[in-house]
Amino acid sequence: MFRSLQTFVKKWRASRNSGHQLDALLAIADQHAQYAERSEWLIELAHWIHRGGTVQPVAQEPLADEARRQPEHTRLRYLLHVLDRNPLWKANVAGILRALLRESDGISLLCDAGMPVHSAFFGALFERFEASLIPPAPNRRDLAAIFTLMFTAAEDADWIAALPTDLLTRIRDLFTYELDSGNPREGVPFSLDLLAALHNLTCQISSTGLSQTVRSRLGDADVRVAMEKQPFYRLTRAMLALESAHQAEEAGADPGKLLHEVNYLRVLLDECRIATDNVFSHLYRNGVSVDIVFQIERMRMRIQRAEHLLDAWMASDDPHASSRLVAELVKANHASQSVAHLMRSNFSLLARKVVEYSADTGEHYIARDRAEYLKMLRMAAGGGLVTVVTVCVKFAITGAHLQTMLEGLLAGVNYAASFLLMHFLHFSLATKQPAMTAPTIARELDGAGTPEGVDSFVSSVVALIRTQAAAVFGNVMLVFPVCLGVQLLWHAVFHANIISPEKAHATLHSFSLIGPTPFYAALTGVLLWSSSLLAGWADNWFVLHRVADALSYNRRLRMTLGPAGAARLANFCRSNVAGVVGNITLGLMLGLVPAIVSALAFSFEVRHVTLSAGSIGVALGVLGSSALDLPEFWWAIAGVCSMAILNVAVSFALAFHMAVRSRDLRRNYVRSLRGAIWRRVFQQPLDLVWPVNARPAHPDRVQ
Repeated sequence: MFRSLQTFVKKWRASRNSGHQLDALLAIADQHAQYAERSEWLIELAHWIHRGGTVQPVAQEPLADEARRQPEHTRLRYLLHVLDRNPLWKANVAGILRALLRESDGISLLCDAGMPVHSAFFGALFERFEASLIPPAPNRRDLAAIFTLMFTAAEDADWIAALPTDLLTRIRDLFTYELDSGNPREGVPFSLDLLAALHNLTCQISSTGLSQTVRSRLGDADVRVAMEKQPFYRLTRAMLALESAHQAEEAGADPGKLLHEVNYLRVLLDECRIATDNVFSHLYRNGVSVDIVFQIERMRMRIQRAEHLLDAWMASDDPHASSRLVAELVKANHASQSVAHLMRSNFSLLARKVVEYSADTGEHYIARDRAEYLKMLRMAAGGGLVTVVTVCVKFAITGAHLQTMLEGLLAGVNYAASFLLMHFLHFSLATKQPAMTAPTIARELDGAGTPEGVDSFVSSVVALIRTQAAAVFGNVMLVFPVCLGVQLLWHAVFHANIISPEKAHATLHSFSLIGPTPFYAALTGVLLWSSSLLAGWADNWFVLHRVADALSYNRRLRMTLGPAGAARLANFCRSNVAGVVGNITLGLMLGLVPAIVSALAFSFEVRHVTLSAGSIGVALGVLGSSALDLPEFWWAIAGVCSMAILNVAVSFALAFHMAVRSRDLRRNYVRSLRGAIWRRVFQQPLDLVWPVNARPAHPDRVQ
């Protein structure tokens, strides 16, 4: 048969008529061939069904609408029609189908298809990479392997689920065509595999649910009482009772007992699903672990699969139940091969947790009234004052002409120290805010389904734009003149410049709008957004591992600082861990990433609006008033303006996109709000730069 299959492939490539291809394929069907050859034949048949091509219309079945909507249904009808006209071909095809069901491991398909085998996230990730490189071989006696090779597209689930009743009936009749009733192996019912797979799944669900990972997050104080009440504890016994009722019914007992056990098992599966939701809620409140999310997500998939199997087993006479089960298996099997699906399903909760931390923090950086607006200006001015020292130290580091990586490390330490000082002095750096405030705006989308919600959302967007403008203005308007004054004072006292005139000209030229400055500014925005992610991750890690409790009850700390002092230290760490991690990582990234990228890929320099404005102030002090007549000075000013826009826009856009994706909001829904924002801008343009409508201040909002 193997040579015949090779001959068929050659004929298929030479023929464009789908009907001739099918005839050639059916002619070589042999139910007595080796297992691998029968598997390959069935795979080719499945590919013929969904590969396309034209077939001759079947007499008395002119379903033109179906051909346009579901061409696979038309080809299935044609296949069954050809088999009805050729009894020998039909007997071979039916024999192949029954033999594959009999000789293959069906539990692997029903129970494991679409389920990750490994118990940890990174093991499953490696498993999917490996599966994409090494597809399963058709000689494996495994229905899941044949399934994977037969249905290679996720769209196959749609046409399988939509199969009409008459086609499903004819397909079922094909399986029983010329069934040898004298051979007991021929008539082994597939329902036994369904029951065995259901037993397997309930054991796996119960084992995961009773593990310490899940049990410790169910929230019950009395563990012993809670164990007896948990649905995971009762699930295995309910499955055993169902199997006993099934055996009793086959022996002629009351069938009502079986229905009662089935309903009880359904109730327990529902309770298990509710318990998994409670675990997700606990994780969201107390810190997210990707490995724990992976295990809970896999358990939820098993619960859903068990319900599908139970439905198909109870409705064994309904062909649509079987088609729905097959469609679900195809969809799950295809999703199990997608790395993107694995990342999305397991990182979504962590992303939402990180986004929510940013949203809570970002609320403090949106000035909604005049008092908050003036406070933001003062905070930004303080941030600009600290940046003056940062700029001077940066020029000292670059003037030492050190090795690139060492210079980048020292620059990163300089930036990190400055950002930490701003954090503890409650000053503000303008470009750090967009990545924090974007999730706050996205969270308000949840209530934008009403006119009041739309108005609140638009007001928040306008307040955000106004606040960012105030922060940039406060930073730049202080750092530029103070840096200029520091250079003039330095020259008057020491009769020397902070940088040489050549370095001043090079600084102005490097900031020019004509050149890579916009590109560098956009990449700097990516670094600003990345630091907000790391800050959210640090906050999640601190809560997940209960570091605050460990500090509060640490014996040495309590002996040294006292119980109250240890508690104050724990609260201080809890309040500042995210800010410290975010500021340190941002500073190190601004110093080291350009050095690493320049060494490995392409030339890259940080273009931060506040730091660059201070650098221009120093350069202007060195060159004097004659620099005002230089085109490169004004091109550098234009470049700083582009930095202000791109630093803010890129970091905000990335954070907002992540926030929207974490909340499963539709793009059309978000896009419909743009008109409301533009209407507010045209109606009240002054509101973009100054709070027109004074509202009661919230002192705790801007900190």
